[in-house]
Amino acid sequence: MIVTAITLLAVVAIVPIVVALGRSRIPSWRAHSTRVDVGAGALLITLAGVAALFALPAAHAAGAGLVLARICALAAAVTGGAPVVRSVLAAGGVVPRPPGDGNADPDAAGPLRGGRVIGYLERLAVAGTLLAGWPEGLAIILAVKSLARFPELRAPHASEQFIMGTFASVLWAVSMVGIGHLIVV
Repeated sequence: MIVTAITLLAVVAIVPIVVALGRSRIPSWRAHSTRVDVGAGALLITLAGVAALFALPAAHAAGAGLVLARICALAAAVTGGAPVVRSVLAAGGVVPRPPGDGNADPDAAGPLRGGRVIGYLERLAVAGTLLAGWPEGLAIILAVKSLARFPELRAPHASEQFIMGTFASVLWAVSMVGIGHLIVV
């Protein structure tokens, strides 16, 4: 059970990389970017749920299994969040332009710039603080992000995009660390 749960977490970490590579190299994926994101997000949520089901009855991981479970949980938290967040934003009516699409209208991606990179850093920080056993760090991370984005939140629809993206990103990171915790505890 432990091996299956860790393997599923590793797959959750790898799927977004495959999707990003496919989007950049396969024209049909680029043309249907929102559908690809929604499909990848649904697949990742399903895989994470199955990993959690396998992790529940798992025995306590120790040694290399413990380290591998934590590394996979961290990787899944950081990489897997992007398609999930884009799926949530698409469901909320914010359709970001595909990466590398220089011809698209710059306002089509919404009012907040740099969100993808900030999201990776945010999920890394959230997962890192939880794996380090310092959940209080979540308050600091969210406060810093909110203060940094405050001037931009007056733009139309910026606050909705900020709230949806942040909640989806943080919930994804917390859930991946939670699955990793189920494996090792």
